Amino acid sequence: MKFSILSKGDQKSNEIRSKIKNYLSEFQLEYDEEEPDLAISVGGDGTLLEAFHTYVHRLDETAFIGIHTGHLGFYADWMPDELEKLIIEIARTPFQVVEYPLLEVTIRPQEEGEEDRFLALNECTIKTSEGSVVFDIEIKGDHFETFRGDGLCISTPSGSTAYNKALGGAILHPSLEAIQIAEMASINNRVFRTIGSPLILPSHHTCLLKPLNDRSFLITMDHITRTYKDVKSIQCRVAKEKVRFARFRPFPFWKRVHDSFVSDDYPN
Repeated sequence: MKFSILSKGDQKSNEIRSKIKNYLSEFQLEYDEEEPDLAISVGGDGTLLEAFHTYVHRLDETAFIGIHTGHLGFYADWMPDELEKLIIEIARTPFQVVEYPLLEVTIRPQEEGEEDRFLALNECTIKTSEGSVVFDIEIKGDHFETFRGDGLCISTPSGSTAYNKALGGAILHPSLEAIQIAEMASINNRVFRTIGSPLILPSHHTCLLKPLNDRSFLITMDHITRTYKDVKSIQCRVAKEKVRFARFRPFPFWKRVHDSFVSDDYPN
């Protein structure tokens, strides 16, 4: 099996990265940064997001696993004091694969030109530095509402515990193939009227955002931010691709939620 390791870059994470690389190489596993079967993230959820986007072009071939060197995260199953156990598991045990749905974002320009397509593991946010964003929102081809406000957050189920939760969105289990749209400070008056609640769209429903004013947009896919001008539409839907996580032991999603937001004690 071929593996790669991405580190957060701090001293602790770099030391763990070196240990893993040395030990797995002693077990005759091959280190390959170009085409790994297993991408190991050492750091936090941000490091795993970086690993995801590094290998987003080969999601069918690369599975991901995380070691957390900070607080317990949603994508990092293992802690530094479990390193020896994890190395033995990777070297000797075929891992199980757990698949999570992803968000597909397609940005189309006003003039004829190439559209940009992205995949997000957590969410896409759409804002502007030029006042409010104003969109016509279509769902499954039909006009749903005209939105005016600070922006929108479109999240995956696994990303629903991140920015989406801070906006008052629901927490979705990753077994649900859906995306969620949460508003950022919407303006409601006699001209603009929004639903005011997060929307959860199933995999066969597409959301299309059509700008109604001439703005440049700050569009963020996970930790990657780009500026776009002359945008004709932004299409969001559940992607056909999925992310694959390597599991060597159960780590229930609701336990992660409980441990992160409620307390340290989880009933067996």
